[in-house]
Amino acid sequence: MTVIPTATPTPEDTMALPDPIPARDLLRMPDRAAATLSPDGTRIAFLAPWKGRLNVWVSDVDGSGERCVTADETRTVLRYLWTDDPRYLLYLQDTGGDENWHVFRVDLTAPDAPAVDLTPFEGATTFGLEQRPERPGTLLLQSNARNPVEFDLCELDVATGEMTVLAQSPGPGDGWTLVGDELLRETLTDDGTAQVWRGDQLVATVDGDAHPLGAYPYEPTPDGTGIWIGTYGDGDRLHLGRLDTRTGEVTEIDRHPEHDIDIRAQIFPSLPSALIRHRGTGELLGVRYLGARQEIRAVDPDFADVLTALRALCDGDLSSVSGDVDGRRWVATFAHDRDPQTWFHDRVTGESRLLFRARPDLDPAALAPVEAVTITARDGREMLAYLTLPVGVAPEGLPLVLMPHGGPWARDWWGFDASVQLWANRGYAVLQPQFRGSYGFGRAHMEAAVGEFAGAMHDDLIDAVDWAVARGYADPDRVAMFGGSYGGYATLVGVAFTPDRFAAAVEYVGISNLADFLRTVPEFTRPGLVNNWYRYVGDPADPAQEADMLARSPITRVDDIRTPLMVVQGANDVRVVRAESDNLVAALRGRGVDVEYLVFDDEGHAIVNPENLATMFEAADRFLATHLASRADR
Repeated sequence: MTVIPTATPTPEDTMALPDPIPARDLLRMPDRAAATLSPDGTRIAFLAPWKGRLNVWVSDVDGSGERCVTADETRTVLRYLWTDDPRYLLYLQDTGGDENWHVFRVDLTAPDAPAVDLTPFEGATTFGLEQRPERPGTLLLQSNARNPVEFDLCELDVATGEMTVLAQSPGPGDGWTLVGDELLRETLTDDGTAQVWRGDQLVATVDGDAHPLGAYPYEPTPDGTGIWIGTYGDGDRLHLGRLDTRTGEVTEIDRHPEHDIDIRAQIFPSLPSALIRHRGTGELLGVRYLGARQEIRAVDPDFADVLTALRALCDGDLSSVSGDVDGRRWVATFAHDRDPQTWFHDRVTGESRLLFRARPDLDPAALAPVEAVTITARDGREMLAYLTLPVGVAPEGLPLVLMPHGGPWARDWWGFDASVQLWANRGYAVLQPQFRGSYGFGRAHMEAAVGEFAGAMHDDLIDAVDWAVARGYADPDRVAMFGGSYGGYATLVGVAFTPDRFAAAVEYVGISNLADFLRTVPEFTRPGLVNNWYRYVGDPADPAQEADMLARSPITRVDDIRTPLMVVQGANDVRVVRAESDNLVAALRGRGVDVEYLVFDDEGHAIVNPENLATMFEAADRFLATHLASRADR
């Protein structure tokens, strides 16, 4: 979809701009978020503020008896889950952003009892949390408590806290999956091929080139004979197959004709899985796909009826969908660009009601709609982008904020983004291109980024700016970049390689030196680098590749940086360590360049705590207003 400007700004247009919303208000915590239904259908859990942090709350299904059941005053809770026994809730928490995730248990029958750390292993982390209907009362997880670079498959008894190691990791990068009562071993070869073993039998191989972050989805079937697996087959689109763990045969289960399976939960585990499964049996109900908007395809006839009823409740995209073990009662959260909502539905009585809006403090009419557009790059490659134009002013000659996403094996999606709405509220157009390398737009689009860091990947961003200028949306002299992680690297590339194109830039936790970055990533991630960073960028252990990486690194071009720059860093970041920002800022200041630099001592790779988010965005708001002539605070 292409939006064409229709008018020249007038005084009346300016008068129609919504009142400026303070950055602190836009970035505040949601009133309610991430709601899920208990397995017995009697209670609803959700995230809500408590003492300045998001914590887990529980209420009866009718909304009564609302109470906070966690008590974390230090760091916001981002992920929780019900157990199959509705007496217990589990949540994950790290310390200051160090990403050493611990699993905590809350006993809802003992409201005064503190949460219990079920994985109290110093310096260790857990991932891959999974509950199986056939193993009630337990939680499967991967833990590196025994060896920091190896993850063992463990089973946790939720009630007693006893943890049993089901299988030790065979070595770094290798692991186990429990399918029924049988353990399958997964190994990674030197060339990045994933192998699946049943005893001494090689059952299947998975092409690492096709899956830079590993195969996803990858979930055992409840009959104990297969694995639901994301596969491209011989095509370009990621679809769902079933791997027979005895024969190795992969049969197609479902595919969308145009879109990939929704891979967001692989990158952000707090988001709902691509596979929607029955709470009681584990059977597959539906599959999520993601194009410009999300689409869910039902593979179960009963769920198809539920899906039809849920879709009628809101014009947003279905996010989390949780049903009770009987499949009668459902709680559904909806992503929305201006008004995220949560609804309750009873398929037996037909009752449906709005439970809550995530941001009732914001008027949806004052927020900017997010539109999907298609941009053609200079080599003819098409890319999706999200365009957000400010409300109340004609979309012509606007300051533009270009926002490259992180990853780069990730993507943006349609929904409410407080930072996007902040810039739109300030009168800026916002453009989020899904440049080559973005995950979820077909294998060819992803692999077009091999060897193209600071090359064609950056050209895509420049082409997106040129597109916005050519259509009259953007003033070419008032373009800024704003990005984090890989998006921070892309922002630094923008000001180092094409400094004349940008009037200002804000980057957070961004990579300045590709070689040093790969030398300092967590040790347990190294085996998997063969399919992503080593393939797409290079291995700094190889002198020729290191030289190429340095040529693509902003730190080697600091003499060319003259764009006003703001840098933000979490001191505890284990992915992009603080030295990446410290060294860049020191080099720029050594040349007499004034760089605004914010460091948060209690944050890691993500700036999470509300007061830090407010500080960061208030500073960025002032910074961009200075250089883009925003109407903020007028």
